[in-house]
Amino acid sequence: MSDQLNTFDMGELDTFPKILRHNAQHFPQDIAMREKEFGIWNEFTWLDYHNRVKWMTLALLDMDINPEDAVALIGDNRPEWVWGEVAAHAMRCYSLGIYQDSMHDEVVYLLDSSGATVVIAEDEEQCDKLLELGDKIPKVKHIVYCDKRGMRKYDDKRLISVETIYERGQRIDKTHAKRYDELVDATSANDISIYCTTSGTTSKPKIALLNGGNFVQHCSSYLRADPRQPGDNYVSVLPLPWIMEQVYAVGQALIARQVVNFVEEKETLMSDLREIGPHFVLLAPRVWEGILADVQARMMDSTPLKRRLYDFAMARADRYREQGKTSRLAEWLLMKALRDRLGFSFLKSAATGGAAMGPDTFKFFQTIGVPLRQLYGQTEMCGAYTIHKEDDVDYDSVGVCFDSAEIKVINPDKEGLGEVIAKTVGMFTGYLNNQTAYDEDVKDGWMHTGDAGYFKPSGHLVVIDRIKDLARTSNDVQYSPQYIENKLKFSSFIGEAVILGKDKPYLSALICIRFSILSKWAEQQGLAFTNYTNLSSLPEVYQKLSEEVARVNETLPPAQKIHKFVLLYKELDADDGELTRTRKVRRGVVAEKYGDIIESVYDDAQAVDIDTMIVFQDGTKTRIQTKLNVETLISPSIESTSPSLERKVS
Repeated sequence: MSDQLNTFDMGELDTFPKILRHNAQHFPQDIAMREKEFGIWNEFTWLDYHNRVKWMTLALLDMDINPEDAVALIGDNRPEWVWGEVAAHAMRCYSLGIYQDSMHDEVVYLLDSSGATVVIAEDEEQCDKLLELGDKIPKVKHIVYCDKRGMRKYDDKRLISVETIYERGQRIDKTHAKRYDELVDATSANDISIYCTTSGTTSKPKIALLNGGNFVQHCSSYLRADPRQPGDNYVSVLPLPWIMEQVYAVGQALIARQVVNFVEEKETLMSDLREIGPHFVLLAPRVWEGILADVQARMMDSTPLKRRLYDFAMARADRYREQGKTSRLAEWLLMKALRDRLGFSFLKSAATGGAAMGPDTFKFFQTIGVPLRQLYGQTEMCGAYTIHKEDDVDYDSVGVCFDSAEIKVINPDKEGLGEVIAKTVGMFTGYLNNQTAYDEDVKDGWMHTGDAGYFKPSGHLVVIDRIKDLARTSNDVQYSPQYIENKLKFSSFIGEAVILGKDKPYLSALICIRFSILSKWAEQQGLAFTNYTNLSSLPEVYQKLSEEVARVNETLPPAQKIHKFVLLYKELDADDGELTRTRKVRRGVVAEKYGDIIESVYDDAQAVDIDTMIVFQDGTKTRIQTKLNVETLISPSIESTSPSLERKVS
């Protein structure tokens, strides 16, 4: 078996419960997980992991949870979340992750669609959410809470603590010692085990059906492309309902016996990273962008000498990187200390996925010595199926495919740009209660991704944007909103951006400031402000953002330059439907919600009056009355600088 494990070929260990039992039998005292609570890292061995899954499985089956029921999990990342998922598979049930910040109607939709009979909830906040739903979730028999703080005041027969579950499971295990092993032996690679929600960029998320055995094989092929070693540390920070966190914190951790570390709070992420010194991290582009912005903000606060040393070391390291070398001087002056400060000293590999990352951000982390690689995939394909090889990183591409995947580009134009289609060993078997959508997406065994891309001569896949998001101006100039947005977000002052211009004469942008950075800059400038809305409306802020957008314009073709922009009065928010839970922009929602602002931009208005209500997650409301300036960088009258536009004008 050891030879199979070394090549990540799991053989007969074809389900998560079987792999977990094997690890507990052969490596019982090795550390499997750590969780930070009240400033202390609590450790759990593979035997601890296995026992809690066993006790939870036996107890839930004894509580009238049946095979082929759905077990829903909601809350922040924590060990009980993973234990509950593997227990669901041991019961031959379906695990369903729900994002912890999901609104009430989203929770109702997912629980009702899946037919979940039990919900494993993190704490009082999540239990409140479930109890407030009342008779809207009639199929839910039990709500298992993991954190007992604040729970004494409740009196609902569905509520039960996870500790009570463990005690019940232990009693059953003592009287039926072979019961759990029989259940694990009965799990099948062909079983549908995971209900995984799609990102839902245009509507409510669909629920993809994933087989447990295929999931194991897919994770194994990923590990062959980017190997891990037993004992390697991984920090779980991305939401566990997301397919890629499932791959890392559950699948790969079981197969490669990585140690999964759960941080105390999102706010303590960077300090916890430094404490752990992970060997591998997966962070969303937004998080990488936030780290970059924080580095840039700290340099704003530093002395002139330190800024000059920083600029010198970065420029030198960048030159050496382009030659495939490492500058020892830059390492000594800056890079080693910077990586240590960020918690990246021991990184063997790092990844970004879930949305596109701009090449400039990618290059920055490569320059400071972070072995960052881009991933590409879909929920339906069991997550990522491409990655950069260690010695073959191309900043514009998403790398090459795993040994268990196939990729084609169909219906290419004269430049080779067409639709990306793929098939993988981990490919889903359908959408729950939606055969029509499955038939539309999967044809002749190939998943039609809806993404536009092409292959480089090197074999690297380049993904441009969603096909439906590729747009043309009224002057017939084609552009990719995502590409330009990523260039804008390289600026530490810009948190989010939405490029406009479809069927319009020129491109414009809606921009959300990065409040944490811009507020610090404003304080340095002696500017007075009260909140996000007030800060984003200051003339000095508009001037600063004009400089940032102009810098991006210098890197764009004439016909794709941004002519105008508006700074929004609030951040785009998933709770308002403007972003998906994986932080992708829902362009249709944005276009509808801010339609009056967009029209004002193209009606040559100088400003837009705003009078609106914002509803917060707790139901409270606040009224916003402000005026948004429309900043003009390039006069529309000189838009004919592009040769293609000149032909149109003539």
